[in-house]
Amino acid sequence: MKKRKGLKIFGSIVGVIALFFLIINVLPPKKNVENNPFVQKKGELPMIAAHRGGGDNNPENTMLAFREAVNTIGIDIIESDLYLTKDGYLVYNHDSYIDETCNVNGDLTLDEVETLCEDKKNRHYIKDMTLEELSQYNFGYYFKDENGERIYKDATDLEGLGLQIATVDKLFEEFYESHPDLLFIVEIKNSGELGYEACRILNETLNRYPDYRDRIVVGTFHDEIEAELKAKYSDLLRGAPTGTASKFIITQLLGVNLFNKSDFACLQIPTSYELGIEVPLDIKTLIRRAHRRNIAVQYWTINDADEMRKLIELGCDCIMTDNPKLLKSVLEEYK
Repeated sequence: MKKRKGLKIFGSIVGVIALFFLIINVLPPKKNVENNPFVQKKGELPMIAAHRGGGDNNPENTMLAFREAVNTIGIDIIESDLYLTKDGYLVYNHDSYIDETCNVNGDLTLDEVETLCEDKKNRHYIKDMTLEELSQYNFGYYFKDENGERIYKDATDLEGLGLQIATVDKLFEEFYESHPDLLFIVEIKNSGELGYEACRILNETLNRYPDYRDRIVVGTFHDEIEAELKAKYSDLLRGAPTGTASKFIITQLLGVNLFNKSDFACLQIPTSYELGIEVPLDIKTLIRRAHRRNIAVQYWTINDADEMRKLIELGCDCIMTDNPKLLKSVLEEYK
């Protein structure tokens, strides 16, 4: 008799737990953002985000790369990182220093430059240079075309070719009239006071190009910059910082999404995380749960055609790639 009673109690507890999980997964969660231009409609193919402007196809983070990506390849999103110069301009570059993307060290080979930069004191940091100083260098110097040729090594008309370092205001100006639907993913790389100033300048620049305010998502790895964005620029869409993204992923995979209180617009993730074991993130459940909150799921950095096909079939919103030309051709297969 006692055993039967115990089984009933156990069964009731299991039933309550099952009902609890059913309810929290059936109840529609609150949307993180109401209007999210980065979320694709059901059945639509993923957007193409040119990572660094498409560094495999053209010299990364240059106006040449951005123009080719938008005008020739027809990408949907420009993705890049922002740094603040000594005189207060926001420029595009992946690293905090420029040695590996231009001829600031003269005619050294890239291998020689990489060896030189092992000592951080030898690096030329963006924060220590003015825009005028940065603009004298050829940012296509080390680029190799598909034949392995450094076709811009001896370029002289840097401004005309679009091989100077690119500023955020120049990029907006370039496409504002011709491509009002263009989207942007940017990451503010500076921390502390420089990061605060970068936020302010980005916001002021967007005031001059107001139609782009709702078409840009801003990310950062720095907690204080994330707090600054939330406090002072709450109208700007934000990407999930690493910690916030991890919390969101865990709650979704455990099926307790109702308890997640995040407010970011885009989940920008690799296809897997290494946490002692490899945790796959290229799964339909995660995408579906993110979409319930109107969050866009964007995968980086995908340069393999088969991996692109897998993500397309999963229904993600965006694929970030160094090779937008390749992704464009893969997407054509599905049209």
